[in-house]
Amino acid sequence: MNTLLLESSTIVDGEAVISGRQHQHLTDVQKVVVGDRLRVGEINGQLGSALITATDEHRTSLSLSLTEAPPLPIPLTLVLALPRPKMLRRILQTVAAMGVKKIHLINASRVEKSYWQSPMLEPDAIRQQLILGLEQACDSQLPEVQLHPLFKPFVEDQLPALAEGQLALVAHPYTEDRCPVEIAQPTMLAVGPEGGFIPYEITKLRSCGFKSVHIGSRILRVETAIPVLLSRLFPL
Repeated sequence: MNTLLLESSTIVDGEAVISGRQHQHLTDVQKVVVGDRLRVGEINGQLGSALITATDEHRTSLSLSLTEAPPLPIPLTLVLALPRPKMLRRILQTVAAMGVKKIHLINASRVEKSYWQSPMLEPDAIRQQLILGLEQACDSQLPEVQLHPLFKPFVEDQLPALAEGQLALVAHPYTEDRCPVEIAQPTMLAVGPEGGFIPYEITKLRSCGFKSVHIGSRILRVETAIPVLLSRLFPL
């Protein structure tokens, strides 16, 4: 945790009291004491610093100074075929840390139906993983995540409007075109499940203006391919 992110409801007149996971991290990992300062931020608000004014076994009290704007996001919308829940946790943390602010989780032929029943898709569970990513990257702006359990209606009815005016790319290893490097325009990137999108799905995406691109001859896991793609498109 490089930045402690606080819910707006916990901040009153520049003061905050934390407990639970965040309190345990401060006391057990960072081993803070009264008088220490640390990086903090308000979720969807400003960043800054906090002075620890009191701490005990159950809670820590903070005096806040929030005066800094969060880092700029990258201009990319991620369209991701729903991965298995454990992988989804890691991906959400990664893309939040890398500055992605719009995520669409979609269905695909190779997505197991049981994934859509996972508790990981509950709003609070998704939010918690995003916060972990933001805390790592010293960011405070929560990404927006939308779920689309039906592939065809999403691609036919919603995707064309969402992709309008953007560079639309789909990561697909079986194509001749390499992924572009260091672009400077709003982009929508589609990434399939393990095993990739099937030909029908690639055709439907292409009909929406998506161009198939690859990142080399090696076939990477989704959780590895995504940061490679983001770093190639928008180098940090």
